[in-house]
Amino acid sequence: MKVSDLKDKTPVDELKLTIESVSETRDTSYGRVQSTTAKDDTGTCTLSLWNDQIGQYNAAETVIIKKGWCKEFRGQMQVSTGKFGTIEKA
Repeated sequence: MKVSDLKDKTPVDELKLTIESVSETRDTSYGRVQSTTAKDDTGTCTLSLWNDQIGQYNAAETVIIKKGWCKEFRGQMQVSTGKFGTIEKA
C-alpha cells in the first residue's frame, strides 16, 4: 500500500513511511498523541503516534505500519496503528 492509496475510514494493511518531522506531544481525551509528517514516493500524510509510541521514532527514520487505520481530518490523511496494528522501524 502507498500513501496515494489511502482512503478515509479504511484499514491499512501495510504501509512503509519515512518520517519528515515530529510535532510536540499533546494530551487528548484518548491519551497522549504526537503527530508526525511522513511520506513515501507517492505523497505525504500525518502519522499519529499514541502513548508508548511517543518518542520512539525520529525524523528521517523509516517505519512500517501493519494492520493500521486511516482517517481524514481537515483534508489530510492520518494514519495510526489503531487498536490492533503495529509499528516498527524498517
